[in-house]
Amino acid sequence: MRTESATNLDMQRSARAFSSAARWLTEQVGHEFRRGTGMWQIHYEMLSWLSEAPDGQLGLTKLARRMGISTSRLSHLVDRAREHGWVERAPDPVERRIVLARLTEAGKDALQAATPLQLACVRSRFLDRLSPAQLEQLREISETLTRQVDHRGEDRRTTPGRTPPAPAA
Repeated sequence: MRTESATNLDMQRSARAFSSAARWLTEQVGHEFRRGTGMWQIHYEMLSWLSEAPDGQLGLTKLARRMGISTSRLSHLVDRAREHGWVERAPDPVERRIVLARLTEAGKDALQAATPLQLACVRSRFLDRLSPAQLEQLREISETLTRQVDHRGEDRRTTPGRTPPAPAA
C-alpha cells in the first residue's frame, strides 16, 4: 500500500513533468515557427480558431476563453493582427455590445501559408516522438482535461473555497 506522502510525491512529479514538457514544447515549436513564418504561434492559434468559426468570426470574449487567455491580452493580439491585415473588428449585428474578431482574406492566406510549417514543427518536436498508444493516451487525457472547462471557460469542478455553478436548466 502506498503512503500518502509517496502518492503526493508522484503527483508533484507528474505535475512538474507536464509543466516542463508543455513549456518546452511551446517554446521550441513557437521559436521554430516564428523563425520560419514571422508569425507568433499565438497569432496562428487565434487565426485557426477564427477559421473554424461560423463566418470566420467570434466574439472577443468567446475567443479569449477558447484560447485560454484574458480578454485584455486577446485585445492586444487582435490589434497586432489588424496591423498585418489578418483580422478586423466588427460589431455583432445582433448584440451590439459584443465586438467580433473577423478573419480577413489576408488572414486566411497567412494561415494557409503557415499551416505546413506549424504541422511540421508539432510533428518533429512532439507527435513523432510518441508511440500510437501514447498518442491515444494523450488524446484521452487532453479531452478529459478540456471537458472539465465549461463553455464559459470556467472550471466546473469544485475548487477549495468555491461553490460549483448550478447546472444550466
